[in-house]
Amino acid sequence: MTDHYDLIVIGAGPAGEKGAAQAAYFGKKVCIVERAPKPGGAAVNTGTIPSKTLRETALYFSGLRQRGLYGVDYTVKRDITIADFMFRERTVVEAEWQLIDENLKRHNIDVAQGAARFVNPGTIELTRFKQQTRTLTADVFLIATGSCPIRPNDVPFDDAVVVDSDSILTLPRIPRRMIVIGGGVIGCEYACMFAALGVRVTLINAKDRLLQQLDAEISDALRQQMTSRLGISVHGNSEVNHITVADGIAEVVLSDDTILNADCVLYSTGRIGNTSELNLHAAEVTLNRRGYVEIDEHYRSSSANIYAAGDVIGFPALASTSMEQARVAICHAFDLKYKERVSPVLPYGVYTIPEVAMVGETEESAESKGLNYEIGKASFRLNPRGQILGDTEGFIKLIFRPEDQRLLGVSIIGENAAELIHTGMACMYFGGTIDFFIQAVFNYPTVSDAYKYAAYDGLQRLAKRIGRTTGLRTTSGSQEIVAT
Repeated sequence: MTDHYDLIVIGAGPAGEKGAAQAAYFGKKVCIVERAPKPGGAAVNTGTIPSKTLRETALYFSGLRQRGLYGVDYTVKRDITIADFMFRERTVVEAEWQLIDENLKRHNIDVAQGAARFVNPGTIELTRFKQQTRTLTADVFLIATGSCPIRPNDVPFDDAVVVDSDSILTLPRIPRRMIVIGGGVIGCEYACMFAALGVRVTLINAKDRLLQQLDAEISDALRQQMTSRLGISVHGNSEVNHITVADGIAEVVLSDDTILNADCVLYSTGRIGNTSELNLHAAEVTLNRRGYVEIDEHYRSSSANIYAAGDVIGFPALASTSMEQARVAICHAFDLKYKERVSPVLPYGVYTIPEVAMVGETEESAESKGLNYEIGKASFRLNPRGQILGDTEGFIKLIFRPEDQRLLGVSIIGENAAELIHTGMACMYFGGTIDFFIQAVFNYPTVSDAYKYAAYDGLQRLAKRIGRTTGLRTTSGSQEIVAT
């Protein structure tokens, strides 16, 4: 290993790994620094991959996917242990560690384990337990240190009864009762997972509806399924006054004096940037009040040779966007002319039970922007594959522009929503209209075919809205639709 590099990347999560590989691919000498024993960041070790693997494990043990099928009534398997619940998660995480290691070796990227601290904009000190401090310099730095859960001082975290989204993975046993504080992505996902395993879950949300970024109709449908299908008790517009723990039981008192008790409390109300130990003041890098690095449109910080990508810059804080942000940052830093921007059409998936996903506009965002729009919907109940799978509550919702039928947004609730959303995303990226779904041939039976019938529904709504015909005719089964 040398002491000077073209690029030093701090953090080996999705953004760090892909940014390092992008530079190395174009012949740059790269070192990636990671303070944790294993690479992958929160995405692999405490967040994305573990939680989604745990979701599949919960669905397997509960038989929840089969409950909608005729003649099949599963209950949670007896004698389930935390080891059963975590086995698959550990297998997947270890496989991801190996894949990341292979990728870094394939690109001849040096890896240095230790904590990085800036000395000046071009120099870092690397410290590791029982080893001599090492000084490294680089022409360009990429900060990709991610984020961590907010832990307020008045919340009695003990990582056994009161946990956050990192420590929940180390629970010694599956609790009988759980209180989830926070109606965002992490809170809703874990609430669904544990409820699927028979845990009595109460979710406390400070806002009136869950997952505010979703289309309101999708959010309402999710809440309904969480309560009716999983038995989750949801308290909306509720604030937590205080939390206490005694004899292994947590007591949560709400602002309306409601008292709730549980064996475990998951506190999940936000995250902050992992920047406090980087000494970024010495690097002349500006942070916002939540510790996120402030960047320009090229992901460059206030220091000309220091870039940042991923969760450490805040919203949208998705592994998918983090990887692309890092690639764009590196291409700009070295003037590679390869990738100049992150796609403006970003898919968004939430792995609740059922899954929800969206891309582009929702009804609420379209209204707030003053856009003229129409919708089209198709239920999985009317879809043969939906009936086969027992997923009869899901649906696809399209948002499109009436004057030319250009697709503006898609929202989906139902199993595999995070996969299905990419069809709508591709149509939007290429400026497509809902006529693409009308003209396209979808495999039969597939849930994807619901796109076609959502488009038909949109045309029918448009015809009724306009109240006149122009001779354009399509058919949906035996029903004739006339629309502009």
